[in-house]
Amino acid sequence: MLKNYFTTALRTLKRNWNYTVINVVGLTFGLACCLVLFLAIRYELSYDRHHANADRTYRIITYNRNSGGDGRNTGISLPALAALRNDFPELPQVTMAYELYGGLVRVRDRKASKFQEESGVIAFVEPDYFRLFDYKWTSGNPKTAVTNPQTAVLSEQMARKYFGEVNPLGKTIRIENKMDFVVTGVVQNPPTTSSLPFEVMLSFASLKQYGANGDWDDWGSDYSGAQIYMALPANVTSAQMERKLVPFVQKYIRPEDAKNRQYELQPLTNIHFDTRTGNSANRTVSKQMIWAMALIGLFILVTACVNFINLATAQAIRRAKEVGVRKVLGSSRAQLVRQFLSETGLLTGIAIVLAFVVANSSLPYVSQLLDINPRSLVLLDPVVIGFLLGLALLTTVLAGFYPALVLSGYQPVLALRGNIRMTGSNQLTLRRGLIVFQFAISQMLVIGTIIAYSQMQYFRSADLGYDKEAVLTVNIPDRKPGQLETLKANLAALPKVKSLSYGISVPSSDGNWWSGFRYENADKDADFSIVMRFADTAYINTYGLKLIAGRLYQQSDTTREMVVNESFVKKMGLRDPNQVLGKHIQIGMNSPKKQIVGVVRDFNTFSLHQETNPCVLTTRRDAYHSLGIKLSTQQGGTEALRQLIGEVERNWNATFPDFVFKYEFLDKTLDNFYRSEERMYALFRLLAGIAIFIGCLGLYGVVAFMAEARTKEVGIRKVLGASVGNIVSLFSADFVKLVFIALLIASPIAWYVMSQWLADFPYKVDIAWWMFALAGVLATGIALLTVSFQSVKAALVNPVKSLKSE
Repeated sequence: MLKNYFTTALRTLKRNWNYTVINVVGLTFGLACCLVLFLAIRYELSYDRHHANADRTYRIITYNRNSGGDGRNTGISLPALAALRNDFPELPQVTMAYELYGGLVRVRDRKASKFQEESGVIAFVEPDYFRLFDYKWTSGNPKTAVTNPQTAVLSEQMARKYFGEVNPLGKTIRIENKMDFVVTGVVQNPPTTSSLPFEVMLSFASLKQYGANGDWDDWGSDYSGAQIYMALPANVTSAQMERKLVPFVQKYIRPEDAKNRQYELQPLTNIHFDTRTGNSANRTVSKQMIWAMALIGLFILVTACVNFINLATAQAIRRAKEVGVRKVLGSSRAQLVRQFLSETGLLTGIAIVLAFVVANSSLPYVSQLLDINPRSLVLLDPVVIGFLLGLALLTTVLAGFYPALVLSGYQPVLALRGNIRMTGSNQLTLRRGLIVFQFAISQMLVIGTIIAYSQMQYFRSADLGYDKEAVLTVNIPDRKPGQLETLKANLAALPKVKSLSYGISVPSSDGNWWSGFRYENADKDADFSIVMRFADTAYINTYGLKLIAGRLYQQSDTTREMVVNESFVKKMGLRDPNQVLGKHIQIGMNSPKKQIVGVVRDFNTFSLHQETNPCVLTTRRDAYHSLGIKLSTQQGGTEALRQLIGEVERNWNATFPDFVFKYEFLDKTLDNFYRSEERMYALFRLLAGIAIFIGCLGLYGVVAFMAEARTKEVGIRKVLGASVGNIVSLFSADFVKLVFIALLIASPIAWYVMSQWLADFPYKVDIAWWMFALAGVLATGIALLTVSFQSVKAALVNPVKSLKSE
């Protein structure tokens, strides 16, 4: 019986090869999308799950109500570690990982070695760190590897990078040209799905001597790289622990600060999904984005199944006599259902094989698009194979069950007489409804793509309050006497260099120095924090900042005078920027007051994900980490630019011979702020294109069948004088109405979803009517193009042949 089902299905599909191709292509792309999205979602959901105690492990988040932005900081005061251990001895593990952002590493024993910047992989850790988090050790003792000061553990990748095939144990590396560390252990590379991607782990016992950001007795400052992780006992919930941390804060922190501060527990398994706080891997994906990917994948699969249902019900009249004959010969309805489901199953099987090939070919592009390690997307995996089989079964049921019920339900007498008609039936209503459903999904994706594109264009073109064009930025690794002055003088002599400036960072940075302060003669700190932007006197000119009141501060190696921004003036409740001139700011309890001498127009201190914050610009030589080089816009082409960068590198190497030269253009740095949104836009664009393509395939097939079914009608109309335009309008009118109805359904849904997405941005575009109109025009144009191809073909047929057709 199964062989009969298979043989009959094969013959039927071969006989209707054109509809078979349409169905297979549609299902192939739908299944390939589902498969690729499943791999991507599985990858994202696996973050930090490789740790055995992942479900009981938490990171402490410091929430400051009076700080800028969201108020949540991943860092915590340095003395909190010892205090937590003392006050909560019942905790199995409490440990701190102190990250070095962009730390510099050099192999001590290699003569030709230079310091290389290792971003996001260096941290000071305790022995308890390796008890809380799971690492696979290839050499060394996890219990003692970082117990002693000036010891280090490397990943296999870093060990190979620094020492080649030589055994690294006992070898020495130097960090930031400040301290040597002896390698005492090697671990396997952390998984790519880790929010703790550290590969150079230094003994925490060395941190005090090395020099930390903050005082070991200071509860008032937080460094975002100093993060505390803890494991909770099985009988303690995170909510219970958070309640216990309330009196803990009140015990150790000054009352005026404690009322604005609290500690929250963030589950380790949620770190990757919390876009507010970020992580050391510098990669987050919101759960809303993951759910959106899953939903879109399901919608595209359903869209492909709709094609099958539409074409199968459209062909029902053709197969009515076949059903009648089978029933007369004794076939039951259940047997007919199995027969038609076997046809769907065969189609799905072919599509699954092709989808596997398409998915495998697209993985390199998808991994780049979604910023996923391509080695993590593995198709030949038991879970993936199981998902494919389940997907095949689901597709067979979704696509084949209703047509099987319809076809098997025909009465033999009516079927054999040919009294079954396509028009005026429930089947026609169903097909129209399914076409509306298909185009509603497509238009939702198109509208989402248009809005995401508009937001991305806004990010790229928004006025940031400074000039980002033609600025080359170079990190400063050392600040010995005379170095900065010599480098600046040599670079200023280059003909294409307009100006240069040293600063703690570029104007917009994702790593900022927050500080409390006291204004004038206040007896306590202000109720908001400020961003410190240490920079020399050329900073304003190099980046094109606008001084709107007062004057620039004087050049100095230390902090003497200050310039504030408009947001600072507004926060102080002042209307006129001149009112703040001559006032004083005190930063730090024991620091002298400094005078405000100028006000600059607001500029974005962070990315456009956050509002402009109150900011103070002042001098401080030991805080200069970045050199901004403003280049002439008349570069003379790529070759001239390459030569100029070569000159900058030559002078930089002469000043810092022990360090590796790295540079980046400012506009490129700013583009990196919006990688997550760029990925979303690119994904929407791709999926919208696939959804429209699948929908048009089905529409093409339905119109082709209608043209065939109405051959005589077209012939009669042409004999009676109908033009080609009249015939095309006959076929197109109904489908244009369906596309318009789909737009009416898709628009409010797309508006709501994209409004929720845009709500996360303080600076965003307005959702305008033209976005929906453009989506409607695009969908209508594509649908008309699809319909016209077949309708024109039908209209051009000789009416004599049309009237002779059977």
